[in-house]
Amino acid sequence: MSGTTYIPALRFHWLTKMYDAVVGLFMPERRFKQALISRAGLCGDEKILDFGTGTATLSLMLKKALPGLQITAIDVDEKVLRIAKSKIGDTAIQLVHYGGERLPFGDNTFDCVVSSLVLHHLTDTQKQTAFREILRVIQPGGRLVIADWGLPTNRSQRLLFYLVQWLDGFETTTANLQGLVPNMIAAAGFRDVMRHERFQTVFGTLEILSAQKA
Repeated sequence: MSGTTYIPALRFHWLTKMYDAVVGLFMPERRFKQALISRAGLCGDEKILDFGTGTATLSLMLKKALPGLQITAIDVDEKVLRIAKSKIGDTAIQLVHYGGERLPFGDNTFDCVVSSLVLHHLTDTQKQTAFREILRVIQPGGRLVIADWGLPTNRSQRLLFYLVQWLDGFETTTANLQGLVPNMIAAAGFRDVMRHERFQTVFGTLEILSAQKA
């Protein structure tokens, strides 16, 4: 993934400023992000990477729940990071802009990597690169926890997902739709890849995934 080819939140840059309002109005945002946090199984003093942080809502929820966490929030979109910066204020969350592909961190840096609603913006090749890089920067025994679109629970959920595919592209969303993301995570070298909670939404089926580094 490079900073020149990414898909912005809601597809268009001019819609980025509306992202929080749209997600808050039409998605069970607090419920699925709280489920993600619960699945991370954090004690409160870990080093966390929020991969594709967007407007930093998940990072802020993590920091509120566990103030001792050391959170680094990364994204390729400078516009969305400006929104995140205004939301974070003086909260101790480090925001990082990067160009894509190789994460700007050393091996075994983080205890846990979390990611919410970003993987469906990546092509299959970009997903595979992201998972390999995430594996590299997680400490042995550390966890990856994801909230993103998955295999629809029924036909109506599949039909609703067409809107996401129209916005974000069929190329980037097909693996999510076909339930292939867990296979990609395992192929990158993670173990114990698991599906957890699934949420029916007005845009399709959202699921929580977790995995561990050996």
